[in-house]
Amino acid sequence: MKDLEFEQKRTLSRTEAADQLDALAAALRRGGQAELDLGPGRLTLRIPDELHTEIEVELEDGGIELEIELSWRTEQPDRAGDG
Repeated sequence: MKDLEFEQKRTLSRTEAADQLDALAAALRRGGQAELDLGPGRLTLRIPDELHTEIEVELEDGGIELEIELSWRTEQPDRAGDG
């Protein structure tokens, strides 16, 4: 079971989409706590130093779908044996 899921679908101009990606890129560069403006509200996430990435491109039915997925663990790794 998922603790939280948020999905947003909307139509943006190319410039608006670029602005949204710029804001996400800036949050990734800063790391730590990142606030993302998602239209009706803000989402605050902790961005770690390392993430898993996946890029998928699908061409079908005369359209292109580009998915960029970033994922990371929310808990700290178990460091049994440290200290």
